Amino acid sequence: MKRLLLLRHAKSSWDDPNLSDFDRPLAPRGRQAAPRMGREIARRGWTPAMALVSPALRTRQTWDLVAAELPGKPAVSYHEALYEVAGDTLLEAIRRTPERVGDIVLVGHNPGMEELAAALAGSGSAGKALGRMAEKFPTGALARFEFDGAWATLKPGTARLTHFLRPKDLTPA
Repeated sequence: MKRLLLLRHAKSSWDDPNLSDFDRPLAPRGRQAAPRMGREIARRGWTPAMALVSPALRTRQTWDLVAAELPGKPAVSYHEALYEVAGDTLLEAIRRTPERVGDIVLVGHNPGMEELAAALAGSGSAGKALGRMAEKFPTGALARFEFDGAWATLKPGTARLTHFLRPKDLTPA
């Protein structure tokens, strides 16, 4: 069984209007939320073997803060092709994951993350998690999926959404 975590970057800052979108850092709220998500991932035993991360500053900072809370060091790969793209492009990146990798996390942006999560959720998905995810996929949120088969065969409707967590669902440290 394969497991996929879709993690939207934590809350970013809009304080400096001169920064490009790519160079926006995390806001204080994001710097607090990301480690909480990392601790929760670790607590639940969901540590991925590999991370696919958009190279934008806010996604890299999110991943660094999450990864610092995880046991071990998942392999990380930064892909330009993950920056602000549609869900089907994110799915293509996931499909290229080496088969020996069992669990991965993709750290990216909306609307692509939300599109991909909605597309993947097939039969057997947890109803409560699906309902919360359908309402909104906020910054710092995490969708966890399971599916049987090879990464290369992952397609819409073939995964089961097992959990959907938002930073506000977790107890602050």
